Amino acid sequence: MSELVLVVPRTAVIPEEGWHGVRTEGVAGVLELIASRGDFRLRADVELDPSWKQVIPYLVVRDGPAWFLMQRTRAGVDARLHDRWSIGVGGHVNPGDEGVLGGLRREWSEEVEADFEPQPRLVGLLNDDTTEVGRVHLGVVFEADAAGRPVAIRETSKLSGRFAPLGDVRAVADRLETWSRLVLECLDDPGRGSVRL
Repeated sequence: MSELVLVVPRTAVIPEEGWHGVRTEGVAGVLELIASRGDFRLRADVELDPSWKQVIPYLVVRDGPAWFLMQRTRAGVDARLHDRWSIGVGGHVNPGDEGVLGGLRREWSEEVEADFEPQPRLVGLLNDDTTEVGRVHLGVVFEADAAGRPVAIRETSKLSGRFAPLGDVRAVADRLETWSRLVLECLDDPGRGSVRL
């Protein structure tokens, strides 16, 4: 927990009435606030402090209609995540990452094996204040297409992963991690518009 992570004051990015799920409106303004008001703090100091939102780039990778679907093993430290499913690759932004996209690239290289760097497309912002973990994190959601190139999990003791048809992803929706479930609801909506900056 001695890691320095990018945070932004909650009041700068979440209005008093709050919001839940993936938001596609006003994203540019929030990203500007993160850039101008963001700060690096010790993760231990902000992990239980909802007055700060830890910024998490969160990438969904597809290969055409297939989604990269991962399942956590029981080898992970956090028992709350054992056997849970996920469709997102992501993590904290650290000093030296050069912002949210830099953090996304570093997490990509740490978590998966692939001979390409994804070209992420911004989807929106993710907020979930219904859980202890969600109250202190703000997701910046991206998606990218592998375009037929292979992607594999780097730490196979902690995760398994494969490209799966959307039907397989929907079949485990009730066992997806909360963020993945919210992102699935957004990306699986055929009527959704593009992100509105």
